[in-house]
Amino acid sequence: MKGIVHIRIDDRLIHGQVAAFWTNSLGITRIMVANDEVAADEMQKSLLRMVAPASVRTSIINKETAVKNISAGKYEGQRVLLIAKNPKDVWELKEAGLDIKEMNVGNMASREGTRSIKRSVNVTDEDVEYFNKLLNAGVDINAIMVPDDKPCKLKDLL
Repeated sequence: MKGIVHIRIDDRLIHGQVAAFWTNSLGITRIMVANDEVAADEMQKSLLRMVAPASVRTSIINKETAVKNISAGKYEGQRVLLIAKNPKDVWELKEAGLDIKEMNVGNMASREGTRSIKRSVNVTDEDVEYFNKLLNAGVDINAIMVPDDKPCKLKDLL
């Protein structure tokens, strides 16, 4: 996965923590959001682009396009932060052929049907199912809000 330096689940997608902390800490040159619903929503795409740092390019694309572009080496030579909205998105990227070895869970907001497993990480039974699929496929998953946080293994929280 040439060019992809970090994969993060954050249901807020691009926001202050991503724009300030993660892009600076990792030297990111592009933020990619891979989510079918967001990619189809022009208003949401415009808002996300507005909060991204001016010096960082954005790709707000559906999962099929993300897989195609990454597999074709389109981001080689860049430093891309790939953001997914939920573990199902990441699982579908992996199932479509991306060699995902590790990832980070940032924020998953409290919503109906969720339970808290860590501050700012709230999961449904479906989320747990997809996290377990990723873990069983050998993906190393940490739960870290900001880069300076101490890594916490998601498998220990589930």
